[in-house]
Amino acid sequence: MSSATSSGSPATGEPPAADRAYQHVKAGLLDGSYPDGELLSEGEIATDLAMSRTPVREAFLRLQGEGFLRLYPKRGALVVPVTPEEARSVIEARLALESFAIDKLAAQGQQAMDDVGAGLAAHPACDGSDLDDAQLHETDRAFHAQLVAAAGNPVVTDLYDRLRDRQMRITSTARTHTARPRITSQHTALAEAVRSGDPDLAKAALREHLLGTVRAFGLTGGNYLGAESE
Repeated sequence: MSSATSSGSPATGEPPAADRAYQHVKAGLLDGSYPDGELLSEGEIATDLAMSRTPVREAFLRLQGEGFLRLYPKRGALVVPVTPEEARSVIEARLALESFAIDKLAAQGQQAMDDVGAGLAAHPACDGSDLDDAQLHETDRAFHAQLVAAAGNPVVTDLYDRLRDRQMRITSTARTHTARPRITSQHTALAEAVRSGDPDLAKAALREHLLGTVRAFGLTGGNYLGAESE
């Protein structure tokens, strides 16, 4: 196998094989192509990507370090299931960060709320009719990231961005494919609530939207986000 295949091509700027394998497998984990509990084969992925097993093994090791995979020598890599506790923790963190963003916008006045609300209302996440499931998950994340970024606090924005991979995996694991109308209508409701200039209304819309994700993930029978999820 040529060095270009195994380690990337300096002439073309192609990334090293291990990086390509990492991005390929991680994309499959985040969009649900590799579901919880599936055993991934080093050899199969290497064949799919036309590379040796070594870079795939390196990619598996990186993803194990990030908590996505659990390696079993000579058997493969198990996709570690998203636990209800992880899902709840991520959603609670989202609520805290996005609620802060809403309060920060409110402190800037009605015009700031109106401008951001109008931008959110025009976001593709408020329609979603032409999006497949993977695109819907990505636009959902981008919609909420736009709200957080509008608050103008780079530390909070960075914290939110660090949740990206966990958010993507949780939304792909949750039963969101059957809830497209609810998701898009709640995005619209949140955008209009922000635009109204009422931070309490906006935070109530946000909480209701996130509770929908709680329910989609099957987190019932407990008190989540400060409200009963059933």
